[in-house]
Amino acid sequence: MARGTHQVEIGGVTVGGGNPVVVQSMTNTDTADAAATAAQVSSLADAGSEIVRVTVNTRHAAAAVPELFERLADLGCAVPIVGDFHYNGHILLRDYPRAAALLDKYRINPGNVGTSRRDENFQAIVRIAMANGKAVRIGVNWGSLDQRLLTRMMNANACRPRPKEAGQVLRDCIVESATRSAELAEETGLGGDRIVLSAKVSGVRDLILVYRQLAPLTRHPLHLGLTEAGMGSKGIVATSVALAPLLLDGIGDTIRVSLTPRPGGDRAEEVRVAQQILQSLEIRSFEPQVTACPGCGRTTSTFFQEMTEDIQGHIRARMPEWRRRYPGVEELKVAVMGCVVNGPGESRHADLGISLPGNHEAPKAPVYVDGAHLRTLKGPAIVEEFKEILGEYVERRYGENGGRRSPPNGE
Repeated sequence: MARGTHQVEIGGVTVGGGNPVVVQSMTNTDTADAAATAAQVSSLADAGSEIVRVTVNTRHAAAAVPELFERLADLGCAVPIVGDFHYNGHILLRDYPRAAALLDKYRINPGNVGTSRRDENFQAIVRIAMANGKAVRIGVNWGSLDQRLLTRMMNANACRPRPKEAGQVLRDCIVESATRSAELAEETGLGGDRIVLSAKVSGVRDLILVYRQLAPLTRHPLHLGLTEAGMGSKGIVATSVALAPLLLDGIGDTIRVSLTPRPGGDRAEEVRVAQQILQSLEIRSFEPQVTACPGCGRTTSTFFQEMTEDIQGHIRARMPEWRRRYPGVEELKVAVMGCVVNGPGESRHADLGISLPGNHEAPKAPVYVDGAHLRTLKGPAIVEEFKEILGEYVERRYGENGGRRSPPNGE
C-alpha cells in the first residue's frame, strides 16, 4: 500500500508524496513562557525532530508565539512549528493574526472545535489557513471524538439486522470523522496538498485496524502515533509494536511517539525512539547502529557493558560533526560483542566490530573491518584504541576521499 500521495509542505519540510517518513514531537512547556518553550523546541530539534508542535490554548499562549519565533531565530533554530488548537482555535487564530501568520501548520481536532457550531468553527480555521498559505492536520482522537457523530452511528448500527460490535463502530466513527472533515476542508477551498490526517487511539490493535481502514480511503498524508502511549518501556514497546506493522505496510508519512516523561525527564527521548523505530525497520537512518549482545555468564559483564555504553555515547557525541563532514555515516553498523560464541560472526557482519574476551578466554579482542580481521587489541587501552580505529574508518569510508560502498542488493 502506498503512503500518502499528496505532498504537503510544512515550513520547508515535505510530508507525503513518497518522501521520507518525518519525525516530529511536541513540547510540554507552557507556550506563554516563550523562553522555556524555545529552549525545549531547540532541544527537540537538536535531537532530530523535524517538526515540533506547541500548544496554543490561551490568549497568553497565542500572544507569545511571535516572541517564541524571535527566540528560536536567536538560537539558530529553524524547525517548523505547528500550533495545536482545541475548543477555541477559531477565536485565537482570528484575534492573533501574527501567530496565525508565523505558525507553519495548524492542528485541528474536529471533535472539539468549540462546543457547538463545530462545522462553522472548523471552516473558520480552514479559511485562516487558506489566507496564510498554511497546512492543517485534521487530528481525530478517540478521547475527544465528536459525540453527536458517534451517537448517530451507534444508533444506526443498533437498527442493523446484524449490528457490528461496538469497537468496530467506534473505529468507523473515527475514520468517518477524519474523511468527512477532510472533505469539508476541501469544499471550503483548502487544497488537498495542504491537509494531513491522523486518527489516534491508545490501543495497539485498534490503532493498526483504524489506520488500515483509513489508508485506502484517502490520498492525504497520514500522521501516525499511539496517543497516550504511557511511560518508559510500556510506552516505547506499545508504540513500536503499533507503528511497525503500519510502516511496513507503507502506511504513515510522519510519526510522533507520545511518551510520558518521568519527572524532570528528557523530552527528547520520544524523538530518539521515533528515529530508532524507523531505523530498526530500515526505513530511514539517523545514526550508526551499535549491535551488542545482552551478556551472559560467559561475558566479563561490567567491562563489556561499560564499553558498549562508552562506544554508543562516543558515536552520539561525535554525530553532529560527523553528520556535517561525512555524508552517509548514519548508515554505519558497529558491533560490540562480549565473547567468542557470536562475537566474531556478528563483528564480520558489521562494518566495524570488536569481539571482547569472555570469562576464562584469552585477554585479547579481535577487531574486524568490512568482514575481515584487522588486528587484535590487548591491554587496558582497548576502548580508546577501538575509538581511534572507528574514527579512522569513518574518515576513510565517508570522507571526501573515501567512497561509500553500494548498499546490499543494489538498492
